[in-house]
Amino acid sequence: MSLRQMEYFVKVVEESSFTRAAELLHVTQPALSHQIKALERTVGGALLERLPRGVRLTPMGRAYLPHARLAVRSALQAGRAALAAAGAEGGELHIAAVHAVAVGVLPEVFARWQRAHPGVKLLLHEHASPEALQEAVERGAADLAVGPPPRDWTGPVVPVGEEEIALVVAFDDPLAHRSSVRLEEFADHAWVRCAMEPVVDGRPWLDLVCEGAGFTPRTVVRTEHTSTAVRMAAAGVGVVAVPTHAVRGGIGEDCVLLPVDSSWRRPLTVFSRVELAGAAAAFTELLRRAAPYGRRGLSPVRPNADRDGPAEVVR
Repeated sequence: MSLRQMEYFVKVVEESSFTRAAELLHVTQPALSHQIKALERTVGGALLERLPRGVRLTPMGRAYLPHARLAVRSALQAGRAALAAAGAEGGELHIAAVHAVAVGVLPEVFARWQRAHPGVKLLLHEHASPEALQEAVERGAADLAVGPPPRDWTGPVVPVGEEEIALVVAFDDPLAHRSSVRLEEFADHAWVRCAMEPVVDGRPWLDLVCEGAGFTPRTVVRTEHTSTAVRMAAAGVGVVAVPTHAVRGGIGEDCVLLPVDSSWRRPLTVFSRVELAGAAAAFTELLRRAAPYGRRGLSPVRPNADRDGPAEVVR
Protein backbone atom coordinates (compact mmCIF):
# COMPACT_ATOMS: atom_id res chain seq x y z
CA MET A 1 0.00 0.00 0.00
CA SER A 2 1.15 3.56 -0.64
CA LEU A 3 0.66 6.86 1.15
CA ARG A 4 -1.16 8.13 -1.94
CA GLN A 5 -3.66 5.29 -1.70
CA MET A 6 -4.31 6.07 1.94
CA GLU A 7 -4.75 9.74 1.10
CA TYR A 8 -7.28 8.83 -1.60
CA PHE A 9 -9.15 6.54 0.79
CA VAL A 10 -9.36 9.23 3.49
CA LYS A 11 -10.60 11.82 1.02
CA VAL A 12 -13.35 9.52 -0.30
CA VAL A 13 -14.51 8.89 3.26
CA GLU A 14 -14.45 12.60 4.12
CA GLU A 15 -16.44 13.54 1.03
CA SER A 16 -18.62 10.39 1.02
CA SER A 17 -18.29 10.53 -2.73
CA PHE A 18 -15.84 9.23 -5.34
CA THR A 19 -16.83 12.03 -7.70
CA ARG A 20 -16.22 14.86 -5.25
CA ALA A 21 -13.02 13.28 -3.92
CA ALA A 22 -11.64 12.92 -7.46
CA GLU A 23 -12.34 16.60 -8.13
CA LEU A 24 -10.54 17.70 -4.97
CA LEU A 25 -7.60 15.37 -5.61
CA HIS A 26 -7.37 16.48 -9.27
CA VAL A 27 -7.54 12.93 -10.62
CA THR A 28 -10.06 11.15 -12.79
CA GLN A 29 -12.71 9.06 -11.08
CA PRO A 30 -11.55 5.81 -12.80
CA ALA A 31 -7.99 6.44 -11.56
CA LEU A 32 -9.28 7.05 -8.04
CA SER A 33 -11.39 3.88 -8.09
CA HIS A 34 -8.40 1.89 -9.37
CA GLN A 35 -6.22 3.08 -6.47
CA ILE A 36 -8.90 2.28 -3.86
CA LYS A 37 -9.35 -1.22 -5.28
CA ALA A 38 -5.58 -1.74 -5.24
CA LEU A 39 -5.52 -0.68 -1.60
CA GLU A 40 -8.35 -3.09 -0.75
CA ARG A 41 -6.48 -5.94 -2.43
CA THR A 42 -3.40 -5.15 -0.37
CA VAL A 43 -5.37 -4.91 2.87
CA GLY A 44 -7.25 -8.10 2.09
CA GLY A 45 -10.85 -7.00 1.98
CA ALA A 46 -13.36 -4.28 1.13
CA LEU A 47 -12.91 -0.98 2.97
CA LEU A 48 -15.83 0.83 1.36
CA GLU A 49 -19.34 -0.18 0.45
CA ARG A 50 -20.43 1.51 -2.79
CA LEU A 51 -24.00 2.82 -2.50
CA PRO A 52 -26.28 4.39 -5.13
CA ARG A 53 -25.64 7.72 -3.40
CA GLY A 54 -22.29 7.88 -1.70
CA VAL A 55 -20.16 5.33 0.13
CA ARG A 56 -20.17 3.68 3.53
CA LEU A 57 -17.32 2.22 5.56
CA THR A 58 -17.24 -1.52 6.05
CA PRO A 59 -16.17 -2.87 9.47
CA MET A 60 -12.69 -3.36 8.03
CA GLY A 61 -12.78 0.21 6.72
CA ARG A 62 -13.75 1.60 10.13
CA ALA A 63 -10.76 -0.18 11.69
CA TYR A 64 -8.41 1.03 8.96
CA LEU A 65 -9.53 4.69 8.80
CA PRO A 66 -7.89 6.15 11.97
CA HIS A 67 -4.52 4.65 11.05
CA ALA A 68 -4.76 5.95 7.50
CA ARG A 69 -5.66 9.42 8.76
CA LEU A 70 -2.68 9.40 11.14
CA ALA A 71 -0.31 8.33 8.35
CA VAL A 72 -1.55 11.05 5.98
CA ARG A 73 -1.43 13.72 8.70
CA SER A 74 2.06 12.68 9.79
CA ALA A 75 3.33 12.87 6.22
CA LEU A 76 1.94 16.38 5.80
CA GLN A 77 3.41 17.48 9.12
CA ALA A 78 6.77 16.01 8.23
CA GLY A 79 7.00 18.19 5.12
CA ARG A 80 5.82 21.30 6.92
CA ALA A 81 8.16 20.67 9.85
CA ALA A 82 11.10 20.34 7.45
CA LEU A 83 10.23 23.69 5.87
CA ALA A 84 9.78 25.29 9.29
CA ALA A 85 13.10 23.89 10.51
CA ALA A 86 14.79 25.59 7.59
CA GLY A 87 12.79 28.78 8.15
CA ALA A 88 11.41 28.40 4.65
CA GLU A 89 8.33 30.11 3.31
CA GLY A 90 5.25 27.92 3.75
CA GLY A 91 6.51 26.06 6.81
CA GLU A 92 4.26 25.39 9.79
CA LEU A 93 5.12 24.99 13.45
CA HIS A 94 2.51 23.14 15.53
CA ILE A 95 2.58 24.28 19.16
CA ALA A 96 0.67 22.65 22.00
CA ALA A 97 -0.03 24.56 25.22
CA VAL A 98 -2.14 24.31 28.30
CA HIS A 99 -5.05 26.74 28.18
CA ALA A 100 -3.71 29.19 30.79
CA VAL A 101 -0.44 29.61 28.89
CA ALA A 102 -2.30 29.99 25.59
CA VAL A 103 -4.37 32.81 27.08
CA GLY A 104 -1.84 34.53 29.28
CA VAL A 105 1.57 34.10 27.62
CA LEU A 106 1.37 33.21 23.93
CA PRO A 107 -0.61 36.07 22.30
CA GLU A 108 2.25 38.57 22.66
CA VAL A 109 4.83 35.95 21.65
CA PHE A 110 2.78 34.97 18.58
CA ALA A 111 2.50 38.64 17.58
CA ARG A 112 6.28 39.06 17.80
CA TRP A 113 6.78 35.87 15.79
CA GLN A 114 4.47 37.05 13.05
CA ARG A 115 6.49 40.23 12.64
CA ALA A 116 9.86 38.45 12.69
CA HIS A 117 8.99 35.24 10.76
CA PRO A 118 6.01 35.93 8.47
CA GLY A 119 6.83 32.93 6.26
CA VAL A 120 6.37 30.32 9.01
CA LYS A 121 2.82 29.80 10.22
CA LEU A 122 2.10 28.93 13.86
CA LEU A 123 -0.73 26.52 14.68
CA LEU A 124 -1.84 26.42 18.31
CA HIS A 125 -3.36 23.33 19.92
CA GLU A 126 -4.86 24.04 23.36
CA HIS A 127 -5.15 21.32 26.00
CA ALA A 128 -6.92 21.18 29.34
CA SER A 129 -4.23 19.41 31.36
CA PRO A 130 -0.46 18.83 31.40
CA GLU A 131 -1.09 15.12 30.80
CA ALA A 132 -3.04 15.84 27.61
CA LEU A 133 -0.29 18.23 26.52
CA GLN A 134 2.37 15.57 26.93
CA GLU A 135 0.26 13.00 25.08
CA ALA A 136 -0.20 15.40 22.15
CA VAL A 137 3.56 15.72 21.69
CA GLU A 138 4.15 12.00 22.15
CA ARG A 139 1.73 11.09 19.33
CA GLY A 140 3.11 13.74 16.99
CA ALA A 141 0.17 16.14 16.99
CA ALA A 142 2.54 19.02 17.82
CA ASP A 143 6.17 19.86 17.14
CA LEU A 144 6.71 21.29 20.62
CA ALA A 145 4.76 22.05 23.77
CA VAL A 146 4.69 24.93 26.25
CA GLY A 147 3.72 24.08 29.81
CA PRO A 148 4.93 22.67 33.14
CA PRO A 149 7.89 20.28 33.00
CA PRO A 150 6.71 16.89 31.65
CA ARG A 151 7.09 13.75 33.73
CA ASP A 152 9.41 10.93 32.61
CA TRP A 153 10.29 12.73 29.37
CA THR A 154 13.16 11.46 27.22
CA GLY A 155 13.31 14.35 24.73
CA PRO A 156 14.68 17.86 25.20
CA VAL A 157 13.14 20.05 27.91
CA VAL A 158 14.10 23.74 27.87
CA PRO A 159 13.23 26.07 30.82
CA VAL A 160 11.83 29.34 29.47
CA GLY A 161 10.56 31.10 32.59
CA GLU A 162 8.32 30.61 35.57
CA GLU A 163 4.71 31.18 36.47
CA GLU A 164 3.55 32.88 39.64
CA ILE A 165 0.43 31.41 41.24
CA ALA A 166 -2.00 33.65 43.16
CA LEU A 167 -5.56 33.45 44.46
CA VAL A 168 -8.59 34.90 42.67
CA VAL A 169 -11.59 35.96 44.76
CA ALA A 170 -14.75 37.93 44.09
CA PHE A 171 -14.56 41.68 44.63
CA ASP A 172 -16.86 41.50 47.67
CA ASP A 173 -14.93 38.70 49.39
CA PRO A 174 -14.04 39.66 53.01
CA LEU A 175 -10.32 39.26 52.20
CA ALA A 176 -10.39 41.12 48.87
CA HIS A 177 -9.09 44.37 50.38
CA ARG A 178 -5.85 42.79 51.64
CA SER A 179 -2.46 43.46 50.04
CA SER A 180 -1.44 39.83 50.68
CA VAL A 181 -2.94 36.81 52.42
CA ARG A 182 -1.97 33.62 54.20
CA LEU A 183 -3.36 30.40 52.79
CA GLU A 184 -4.80 29.28 56.15
CA GLU A 185 -7.14 32.29 56.04
CA PHE A 186 -9.05 30.49 53.27
CA ALA A 187 -9.73 27.33 55.28
CA ASP A 188 -13.46 28.14 55.43
CA HIS A 189 -13.78 29.22 51.80
CA ALA A 190 -15.29 27.17 48.99
CA TRP A 191 -12.79 26.33 46.23
CA VAL A 192 -13.00 26.10 42.45
CA ARG A 193 -10.55 23.52 41.09
CA CYS A 194 -9.13 23.34 37.57
CA ALA A 195 -8.01 20.29 35.59
CA MET A 196 -4.67 22.00 34.89
CA GLU A 197 -3.73 21.96 38.56
CA PRO A 198 -0.31 20.28 38.84
CA VAL A 199 0.18 16.89 40.46
CA VAL A 200 3.08 16.36 42.90
CA ASP A 201 4.04 12.85 43.96
CA GLY A 202 0.70 11.55 42.73
CA ARG A 203 -1.39 14.12 44.61
CA PRO A 204 -3.00 17.39 43.43
CA TRP A 205 -0.77 20.32 44.30
CA LEU A 206 -3.53 22.33 45.99
CA ASP A 207 -4.33 19.46 48.36
CA LEU A 208 -0.67 19.35 49.42
CA VAL A 209 -0.26 23.07 50.10
CA CYS A 210 -3.60 23.30 51.91
CA GLU A 211 -2.65 20.28 54.01
CA GLY A 212 0.52 22.12 54.97
CA ALA A 213 -1.66 25.06 56.03
CA GLY A 214 -3.76 22.78 58.23
CA PHE A 215 -6.94 22.28 56.22
CA THR A 216 -8.54 20.36 53.35
CA PRO A 217 -9.97 22.57 50.56
CA ARG A 218 -13.75 22.28 50.21
CA THR A 219 -14.18 21.86 46.45
CA VAL A 220 -17.53 23.01 45.05
CA VAL A 221 -16.80 23.17 41.30
CA ARG A 222 -14.28 21.54 38.97
CA THR A 223 -13.53 23.06 35.56
CA GLU A 224 -11.36 22.12 32.59
CA HIS A 225 -10.14 25.61 31.68
CA THR A 226 -8.48 28.30 33.77
CA SER A 227 -10.62 31.04 32.22
CA THR A 228 -13.77 29.25 33.39
CA ALA A 229 -12.37 28.86 36.90
CA VAL A 230 -11.54 32.58 37.06
CA ARG A 231 -15.04 33.54 35.96
CA MET A 232 -16.48 31.23 38.61
CA ALA A 233 -14.35 32.95 41.24
CA ALA A 234 -15.40 36.37 39.97
CA ALA A 235 -19.05 35.36 40.38
CA GLY A 236 -18.43 34.38 44.00
CA VAL A 237 -18.62 30.61 43.56
CA GLY A 238 -15.31 30.09 45.35
CA VAL A 239 -11.63 30.96 45.44
CA VAL A 240 -9.25 29.63 42.77
CA ALA A 241 -5.46 29.41 42.53
CA VAL A 242 -4.22 30.29 39.01
CA PRO A 243 -1.15 31.65 37.22
CA THR A 244 -1.15 35.44 37.44
CA HIS A 245 -0.52 35.82 33.71
CA ALA A 246 -3.85 34.15 32.93
CA VAL A 247 -5.76 36.84 34.81
CA ARG A 248 -3.58 39.68 33.65
CA GLY A 249 -4.19 38.47 30.12
CA GLY A 250 -7.68 39.92 30.30
CA ILE A 251 -9.98 37.05 31.28
CA GLY A 252 -10.66 38.22 34.86
CA GLU A 253 -13.93 40.03 35.33
CA ASP A 254 -15.22 41.37 38.65
CA CYS A 255 -12.44 39.86 40.74
CA VAL A 256 -9.35 40.50 42.82
CA LEU A 257 -6.00 38.75 42.39
CA LEU A 258 -4.30 38.22 45.76
CA PRO A 259 -0.64 37.24 46.27
CA VAL A 260 0.04 34.60 48.91
CA ASP A 261 2.74 35.29 51.51
CA SER A 262 4.59 32.09 50.60
CA SER A 263 4.86 33.17 46.91
CA TRP A 264 4.02 30.11 44.78
CA ARG A 265 6.00 29.66 41.59
CA ARG A 266 6.44 26.84 39.08
CA PRO A 267 8.73 26.49 36.05
CA LEU A 268 7.49 26.88 32.50
CA THR A 269 9.20 24.80 29.81
CA VAL A 270 9.27 23.98 26.13
CA PHE A 271 9.62 20.29 25.35
CA SER A 272 9.72 18.21 22.19
CA ARG A 273 10.39 14.69 20.93
CA VAL A 274 13.47 15.79 18.97
CA GLU A 275 16.19 18.38 19.39
CA LEU A 276 14.90 21.89 18.78
CA ALA A 277 16.23 23.38 15.57
CA GLY A 278 15.30 26.01 13.02
CA ALA A 279 11.87 27.54 13.64
CA ALA A 280 11.32 25.48 16.81
CA ALA A 281 14.55 26.75 18.34
CA ALA A 282 13.79 30.32 17.26
CA PHE A 283 10.33 30.18 18.82
CA THR A 284 11.72 28.78 22.06
CA GLU A 285 14.28 31.59 22.28
CA LEU A 286 11.58 34.19 21.59
CA LEU A 287 9.47 32.72 24.38
CA ARG A 288 12.44 32.66 26.75
CA ARG A 289 13.13 36.36 26.10
CA ALA A 290 9.49 37.18 26.89
CA ALA A 291 9.89 35.87 30.49
CA PRO A 292 9.17 36.42 33.33
CA TYR A 293 5.45 35.81 33.21
CA GLY A 294 4.75 36.27 36.93
CA ARG A 295 5.22 39.53 38.77
CA ARG A 296 7.43 39.69 41.84
CA GLY A 297 5.97 41.89 44.54
CA LEU A 298 2.51 41.35 43.06
CA SER A 299 -0.14 43.79 44.25
CA PRO A 300 -3.88 43.03 44.29
CA VAL A 301 -5.56 43.43 40.90
CA ARG A 302 -9.03 44.97 40.82
CA PRO A 303 -10.88 45.53 37.56
CA ASN A 304 -13.36 47.81 39.39
CA ALA A 305 -10.84 49.78 41.40
CA ASP A 306 -13.01 52.93 41.51
CA ARG A 307 -15.16 51.27 44.16
CA ASP A 308 -12.46 51.26 46.81
CA GLY A 309 -9.46 53.43 46.01
CA PRO A 310 -6.79 53.05 43.32
CA ALA A 311 -5.47 49.69 42.21
CA GLU A 312 -4.09 48.06 39.09
CA VAL A 313 -6.74 47.33 36.47
CA VAL A 314 -7.02 44.04 34.58
CA ARG A 315 -7.91 44.67 30.95
